[in-house]
Amino acid sequence: MRRYELTVIFPLEEDQHRAGREQLTNDLASNGAEIEKTDEMGDRDLAYEIKKRTRGKYVLLTIKADPAKITVLDRIFKLNANLLKYLFVRFDE
Repeated sequence: MRRYELTVIFPLEEDQHRAGREQLTNDLASNGAEIEKTDEMGDRDLAYEIKKRTRGKYVLLTIKADPAKITVLDRIFKLNANLLKYLFVRFDE
């Protein structure tokens, strides 16, 4: 298993943020990924408008996952309407 940093941008609305967070956690767990660390980065302005929004809640997760499961998670996250954007980055030791 490799370590990855996963940056996620959620909508500011509390119900969408909570639902997106729960679905993200469930999707990671069901695909064998372990969440090692979670950093709330707070509300920030977006560099460009995404889904007619200019601000979002940023969360940085450090996870351990099988490299083959990252493509599966990518497909699953694309279907999650409560995520504005996400990015997987391989964490080099």
